[in-house]
Amino acid sequence: MDHHPATSRPVTDGAPETFTGRVRIAPVIEAPEPSQLRSYLVTFAAGARTHWHTHPLGQAIHVLSGEGRAQRDGGEILTLHPGDTVWFAPDERHWHGAGPDGEMTHIAMQEALDGKAVDWSDPVEEAHYAGTGRAVPG
Repeated sequence: MDHHPATSRPVTDGAPETFTGRVRIAPVIEAPEPSQLRSYLVTFAAGARTHWHTHPLGQAIHVLSGEGRAQRDGGEILTLHPGDTVWFAPDERHWHGAGPDGEMTHIAMQEALDGKAVDWSDPVEEAHYAGTGRAVPG
């Protein structure tokens, strides 16, 4: 058994190479092998979001607070509320983050394949985030 007290998990800022806006990330679990489980508590400031990305084994996000947005490539932008859960299929290109008017916190859950849990792509442009533009293929 491993016990990780809340104060032992460092909170980091989301890197500008993978996020737009202010994002805070706290690890929930990065289980040791043979487990592949990775989970993070992610808080997005208003308008903050991930860049387009995929997960080799898929990803689930569960919204804890605030209003969020999520979209798969080619799909409609979804508005997310506390208690909502979204599943992104393996290698499904997508993004997610806060709505424009307030912060949003979710738990992100994914598994690693050969040690890798995410493949990052290009930023979500402002016009696209606002729903007035088109996604640019990555």
